[in-house]
Amino acid sequence: MFTLVDSQGIEKSYKTEAAVKAAHTRLAKRGIECKIIGLHDAKSNDLIPEETRIQEIEERFEILNTMTASLQAGDIRAMIVTGPPGVGKSYGVMNTLERQNIFGDIANQKRKFEVVKGAMTALGLYAKLYEYSGKGNVVVFDDCDSVLMDDLSLNILKAALDSGKKRKIFWNADSNKLRSEGIPDSFEFKGSACFITNIKFENVKSKRLQDHLEALMSRAHYVDLTLDTMRDKLLRIKQIARKGDLFEGYNFSRDEEQEIINYMQDQPERFREMSLRMALKLADLKKISGNWKKLAETTCMKMGV
Repeated sequence: MFTLVDSQGIEKSYKTEAAVKAAHTRLAKRGIECKIIGLHDAKSNDLIPEETRIQEIEERFEILNTMTASLQAGDIRAMIVTGPPGVGKSYGVMNTLERQNIFGDIANQKRKFEVVKGAMTALGLYAKLYEYSGKGNVVVFDDCDSVLMDDLSLNILKAALDSGKKRKIFWNADSNKLRSEGIPDSFEFKGSACFITNIKFENVKSKRLQDHLEALMSRAHYVDLTLDTMRDKLLRIKQIARKGDLFEGYNFSRDEEQEIINYMQDQPERFREMSLRMALKLADLKKISGNWKKLAETTCMKMGV
């Protein structure tokens, strides 16, 4: 819980860091001085001993797995997962949902979840929610940020994830698509939704969208993976490598795997990004050439750094 206190001592509480930061920004624009209580400084993570911090990171991803399982069980209606690119947000969610659907896969049944990537219109969103409107279904919006940046889409999502006992969604406009696909102009949504995004909601500039996103956050569990520093991203890479998952299939020795991690750790600021994906790019280069570090300087690093 976070608290916003103005110059007169009036306090207001917020459930998420994103919500309190957005409120702070709005008040600052109106010339109202205020301070946030309970805000965590991401850089303070760098003061935590390495092994302790690795354990904290692992525990946070375990929480993500637990929350994902709860989505399909219907125990929670929505979850927003935010964090930097390439740290395994999508992998954790997908792995959990696939495990839960394994018996359905064996029986050749339709999966009770779908992952939506790329762009999506409000009409497409309405149709997709109808397709997965049954209890136990989950729609995962993975870097599908268009639904979070559009007023109409956000209103549909707010209706789908409302806290009331019945969540009814309406499409009160003529649509050839809905008619041709036999989709009604209203239905009850009993499923769940997960949003995986790199967006920090408090950084959204539009006041109109901020209000929508705050309403969406109030309906969802908000999981910030808090991997905001270079060191945290490196520790996440180390954590996955230790488990044996990162370089699976490359047939590297432990020393060869460690050589890649050391290479990233020795000059982190030079890489275009610090992520699991970058570690795999280096693994690809190491597999094809003994001169892989020279190749990495050209293909994976910033020029002139």
